Amino acid sequence: MLIQLSKPSVSSQEIKSVEKVILSGYLGMGPKTKEFENDLSNFFGRNVICTSSGTSALHIALQAVKSLNKKKNEVLVPSLTYAASYQAITGAGLQPVSCDINPHTLNICFEEIKRKYNKKTLAIMPVHYSGDPSGINKINSFAKKNQIRVIEDAAHAFGSHFKKKLIGSFGDITCFSFDGIKNITCGEGGAIVSNDKLILSKASDIRTLGIIGDSARRTEKKRSWSFDIEEQGYRYHMSDINAAIGVVQLKRFSSFQRKRMLLAKNYDQIFKNSDFISTFKRNYDELTPHIYAVKLLVPNSREALQSYLLAKGIQTGYHYFPNHQLTYFQKKGETLPVVENIFPNLLTLPSHVGVSKADVKLVYKAINSFYT
Repeated sequence: MLIQLSKPSVSSQEIKSVEKVILSGYLGMGPKTKEFENDLSNFFGRNVICTSSGTSALHIALQAVKSLNKKKNEVLVPSLTYAASYQAITGAGLQPVSCDINPHTLNICFEEIKRKYNKKTLAIMPVHYSGDPSGINKINSFAKKNQIRVIEDAAHAFGSHFKKKLIGSFGDITCFSFDGIKNITCGEGGAIVSNDKLILSKASDIRTLGIIGDSARRTEKKRSWSFDIEEQGYRYHMSDINAAIGVVQLKRFSSFQRKRMLLAKNYDQIFKNSDFISTFKRNYDELTPHIYAVKLLVPNSREALQSYLLAKGIQTGYHYFPNHQLTYFQKKGETLPVVENIFPNLLTLPSHVGVSKADVKLVYKAINSFYT
């Protein structure tokens, strides 16, 4: 039986919730989406709008910020992130500025932020790799001092805390993903969380093709027949089908959270004295990990190890191919030594609520068997 790298946890509760929406005859963005937004707002203690994906949440947030300051066009972002972060930046007509990472956390390097900040910098996009928000306090302070925005890519960090404060409950703008394998899922979906009412108002219109006030009408099952548009918009709203899944997932989250934290602690413990694997030191009492990445201590062994593990019924991956080396985002002569050095040795182990302690032991034994 395959130990999958990642998979969702969906119960009969989610199925019944979706069935109820389908039988209602209204499947688009409506009252169930509004219910999910209200639930999330209570969870974070802040205003929330839901979108079709985490990528669209980032895209909309960036466009809303750009509309308020059209003289700046650069966004500082770590190269070690999913391509969605970069595509959201370029999609909003902005320029990603690739930054190196902190080798201990795999998050954006603060020294890089200071080096690459300039008068064109519109925003910083920290990515909370594996759900770890380390460094966010320094970034927020730097941004406030220099009057630039912070748009957190918290796709990995739903439920994580920083110094006992929930990610999304503080800071400037935070974007989450609810795709099929995230800490909670809607099947597909995302959210923007902020106390900036102007940004959220703009984002709310942008997600419904830029039609002013359309979001509010849709949640009441009404159509906009006569309307106005003032800026570029997209079909980025969440549907009630997706929201129906999210409402139930949020209620189940505390159980998911405990299992993810315990899984990461089990991995940490079993690889504590490994000669082949180095773990990243993270506080799993505060953060809720989306993935569990390790560093291989034997160079150039990842591909062979992955093939061996798959043959043993263990699926693995790696997060992520450096964006500054992708053709579309490449800049001639650009090098980021930390990312380039660490990436070939990163490996992501199975991490979801279905992975048991026995599975962790199997993964450990298989890795030891390969190297010995």
